[in-house]
Amino acid sequence: MGAVKTKRMPRAVREQQMLDAAVRIFGQRGYMAASMDEIAELAGVSKPLVYLYLNSKEDLFTACIRREATALTAAVRAGVRQELPADRQLWEGLRAFFAHTAEHPDGWSVLHLQARTHGETFAAEVAAMRAELVTFVTRLVVVAAREAHRDPGLPEREVAGLAEALVGAAESLAAWANATPGVTARQAAATLMNFAWSGLGTLMSGRVWAPPGEET
Repeated sequence: MGAVKTKRMPRAVREQQMLDAAVRIFGQRGYMAASMDEIAELAGVSKPLVYLYLNSKEDLFTACIRREATALTAAVRAGVRQELPADRQLWEGLRAFFAHTAEHPDGWSVLHLQARTHGETFAAEVAAMRAELVTFVTRLVVVAAREAHRDPGLPEREVAGLAEALVGAAESLAAWANATPGVTARQAAATLMNFAWSGLGTLMSGRVWAPPGEET
């Protein structure tokens, strides 16, 4: 009788297995300290196979960034129901964001810490993800203005600025929440929602802050 043949794992499944291992190593040890030997060992494959599938450490790291960025933006979009009022959409988007970053701390470390500090190419990948989130939040602000049946006279640049500030705050708060025992994703989302919507709600009502002595 011939030898029993084992079923080969599909390439796509094997590649995801390698990416899972790489995200964990990169997220916990950092890009520079991570080694292909560690990644291969954790993935249960040989180092040459990692190179065969993903070419180099740089290409592997880029693939990790792209996968984690895609997963995060997809989670935020999937968490938002378009039929809800703008404030509920923002709340659900924030909950989805903080839930995902809490459930995938290594992936968030790759995006928020590692990718931004190890070269322009890696940083550009994260910037693309961030731009998508900013665009998403900008649309929510615009919808909120329409629902208020007002024209607050916000220039497009200012609306985009508000979205940038909100996304930046979410990023910093997610890093803090992941590093602070006992802080849940819901608590982090509520903290930012209370901070953000108080200001946005006031803005939508036409009450815009201005320095003393200057017209609004």
